[in-house]
Amino acid sequence: MRAAGDSGMKYFVATPCLILIAALCAAVLLFPPPAHSADPKLIEGAKKEGELAWWSTIAQDQSQKLVDEFMKRYPFVKASYWRSGSVGLHQKIMLEARAGKVNWDVVSQTTPEFIYELKQKKLSTAYDSPERRFFSADLKDKDAYWTGTYALPTGLGFNTQQVKMEDAPKSYNDLLDPRWKGGKISVDDENYELLIGLVQAWGKQRAVEYLKALAAQAPAIARGATQRTQMLGVGEFPLAISYTHTVEWSKSQGQPVDWVNLEPVVIKFDGIQLAAKAPHPNAGKLFIDFVLSRDGQELLKSFRRVTLREGVEPDPPRLIKGFKRLVLHPDRSQNAEEGLKLYRQIFGAS
Repeated sequence: MRAAGDSGMKYFVATPCLILIAALCAAVLLFPPPAHSADPKLIEGAKKEGELAWWSTIAQDQSQKLVDEFMKRYPFVKASYWRSGSVGLHQKIMLEARAGKVNWDVVSQTTPEFIYELKQKKLSTAYDSPERRFFSADLKDKDAYWTGTYALPTGLGFNTQQVKMEDAPKSYNDLLDPRWKGGKISVDDENYELLIGLVQAWGKQRAVEYLKALAAQAPAIARGATQRTQMLGVGEFPLAISYTHTVEWSKSQGQPVDWVNLEPVVIKFDGIQLAAKAPHPNAGKLFIDFVLSRDGQELLKSFRRVTLREGVEPDPPRLIKGFKRLVLHPDRSQNAEEGLKLYRQIFGAS
């Protein structure tokens, strides 16, 4: 770089070296490097293992896309998945454990009690993935046994042809208004996580008293977030306590529904864990890194999941931001059977 004079003014003429440096800086800004490069030792170990077994509660088509993308990144690993519901998934793990078998490397589980049991019984092991630093403290185990990959927040859906946004209940107590009595509120007959969350937030007595008051509103009892949201869309009832991302999905498909948060928002999450006796531990660690990475979270976001990594916000961001939340932490989990029994007793569900 050299100075030149012209009419008393000084300016600089760029040299080829300076141009190259500027181009490199621009490239870094436009295409930032990945947050984490895989540990070469993990890659070498995974090459020798050659396989990955992932057990998941995620829908089959989405699970397939995740393993396909993982294999594009690591073509030397043949990845497979087995999908079931939360209970079925846990039962299979426990049955195999009693038989002295371990046929899974990584599990993705949404029930906090089951996540905790795997840790407590030493069926899972700690893995402090470098990607975990991009997840908030309430969404990961302090001992690195699990990390939340996406959230399932509970809120209030409403039919926009029957209820205007400004008239929708904005708090739990608003649901006790007499105008919502008599089949006006849809309640899931198995959503005991709401009970557990409110117990953790308010204490057991207040939580139980509240849910009994809600039950006195004679809500419409049914099962399943997706099915009830569809019923909400066709006007079977004006309100539904449900997963907000499920309502948001129906809204994106043109259904006359919307949703609001009720604070504290009770959040269940999908926790990813590594098997303590994983047949393919290196491949398992690489897969956990991938799911927690920006690319993995962007893929989950494309499935309309409520992503949790900093910098990868769900669509819309209000699904996870701007409210007081209560995360159902596995270490504070209670007996699922007892919680479900009490919940169903309160609502008279058969």
